Amino acid sequence: MKCKHTGAWCAITIFTIILLMTACANIGTPTGGPRDETPPMLVKADPAPGALNVTNKKMTLTFNELVNVKDAFQNVVVSPTSKSVPKVTSMGRRVIIDFDSLSPNTTYTVDFGNSIEDVNEANKLQGFSYTFSTGTTLDSLRISGRVLSARNLEPQQQMIVGVQSNLADSAFTSQRLLRVAKTDDRGRFTIRGLAPGKYRVFALGDNDNDLKYSSPEEAIAFYDAIVEPSSKPAEAFDTIYNEHTHEIDTIIPRGRTMFLPNDILLRTFTSDVRQQYMKKYERLDSTRVFIKFNTKAEALPDIRLLGYPEVTNIGTLETRKDLDSLVYWLPPGLASIDTLRLEVGYTRTDPTLKPEYVTDTLNFITHKLPVRKNQKKKIDSKQAAADSLTRITTRFTPLFSSTQEVYLPIEFELPAPIARLDSGAFSILQKVDTIYRALPGGYRLSMPDSLNTRKLRIEYPWAYDTEYQLKIDSLAATDIYGRTSMPLLQDFATRKEADYSSLEFNVTGLPAGMPAFVELLGQSDDVKRTVEVAGDGRAWFPYLTPGKYYARIILDANGNGVYDTGDYTQSLQPELAYYYPKAINVRQNWDKAEPWNLFGVPVDQMKPMAILKNKPQQDRHNRNNNSGTDEDSDEEEVFDPTKNPFDPNDKGNRRNRTVGGY
Repeated sequence: MKCKHTGAWCAITIFTIILLMTACANIGTPTGGPRDETPPMLVKADPAPGALNVTNKKMTLTFNELVNVKDAFQNVVVSPTSKSVPKVTSMGRRVIIDFDSLSPNTTYTVDFGNSIEDVNEANKLQGFSYTFSTGTTLDSLRISGRVLSARNLEPQQQMIVGVQSNLADSAFTSQRLLRVAKTDDRGRFTIRGLAPGKYRVFALGDNDNDLKYSSPEEAIAFYDAIVEPSSKPAEAFDTIYNEHTHEIDTIIPRGRTMFLPNDILLRTFTSDVRQQYMKKYERLDSTRVFIKFNTKAEALPDIRLLGYPEVTNIGTLETRKDLDSLVYWLPPGLASIDTLRLEVGYTRTDPTLKPEYVTDTLNFITHKLPVRKNQKKKIDSKQAAADSLTRITTRFTPLFSSTQEVYLPIEFELPAPIARLDSGAFSILQKVDTIYRALPGGYRLSMPDSLNTRKLRIEYPWAYDTEYQLKIDSLAATDIYGRTSMPLLQDFATRKEADYSSLEFNVTGLPAGMPAFVELLGQSDDVKRTVEVAGDGRAWFPYLTPGKYYARIILDANGNGVYDTGDYTQSLQPELAYYYPKAINVRQNWDKAEPWNLFGVPVDQMKPMAILKNKPQQDRHNRNNNSGTDEDSDEEEVFDPTKNPFDPNDKGNRRNRTVGGY
């Protein structure tokens, strides 16, 4: 057949026909159906769950699909505890547990938590455990609860929770926990295989894996009451839904066993009582030596300069009230010496916190940075100002911005401690119309902290929407190195009254006579402001800028105005904290009042999800359906009273099923 068109058109026509024929012949890739979201299922166990008189030290669990035990050493816990930990491995559809030895007449529980998952989709088998007995009886009692951080109510994930049948206080520090479990991603736990009796309950951040409280740096919690586990029959309901109408089709009652107590709340804390030792020491530059201790100290160390018996004071101290971080500003004579040897005496404690007075001899050397050829030496500006003793002047640095809050003082500092101050050289001017005039009334110039002699503060009742000017004359101050200050002129202005709002909480439910304070929090759970709760339950925050806030109240048991942690050696629980259960949107030029029933929401559900850091893992099929909270709404996740959030084995009173499908 001869083509009637030109050669080019003929080639295009033939190529198009070939493409169409190829497209028609292509076979589409099958979708493969819906994603597998079903966790593995145990189909066989040898020996069987709950078996008695077990002598075989090797257990095999068989599942309906290929499985993996994720991080078995970290996630799988065995009760009763022992020095010899069984080996847990996975192979194909099997999980194998190898014990070195088994004790007679003992109920064993292997708690896998959520560590078993299928190989293909990593669907987790939630809260799985395996129990057997080497004797003629199986201890089947259990206790459940939840572990939260005492200060911020964060769920404590993967934390050891255990019991002791020895009720003495010393058992927690001298003996391994008897039976243990690990908390899940919501901080929930269940300790299984308990025999009837009396127990004490503890939570432990076990840093050294010895299953006992061996260091004050380990996070712990202890339950005040003695626990006696028990069980009773209860009734639950299976709700069957019609797949087509999505309405309830049938409700089937069923019997179940309720294990008590199932609502234990443990609040974790880390003790302030730490092992004391010198953590670090160095010479920051020629003018400063730095000493850092591991924890707060009751007194300053004894310091003696070796080789210079005539020197009785090594310099001006700059520190904090805890006395754990010390900076000594050296006088000019010592600053010029490259190497200083100091004898430092202080009270050190061993790991058991036994005190001992020790004396360390330390060398403090001025390290000079090497200068490469044809390259200038780079020095931090503050370091250069503090380290150069050849300068004859120094300069104040403002510590405030151009926009000043009406309720705050202004602060500024010199690079080195102040030796002389002329208060008459300071003045604050206020702009009236277009002219700066002296302030009506006096202001207060002071050092905000006697432990820091470099910083100054000016306090004054600033007016709204006003421009000010800080003026410091030359020679206003002299530092310890004889350098006089240069003049400073700094402008700043306050906000309009309409820029501010206020928030008032009316707190109910406080124990009678209990002092308390409220911490206003930002969206990172950080403290923005703190106020005491008045006798009538009011906590008022004036001068707030618009934004979204959260709140936490601290029951200040000792009335010292700060949060205090616990101390197990003194049987002292940490101070209690509670969250306002939702966000508060503060709008410009609004005065807002919020009622706050302290116990209107259960403790474990009162912290808003938006600022929760240890968030629970979402079900895989729900990940794309949860977009978070509306940033413009005050509403948060609503507490569901039909659920038991403490017991990971209590799935609620309803079990969803469908009928009418094909």
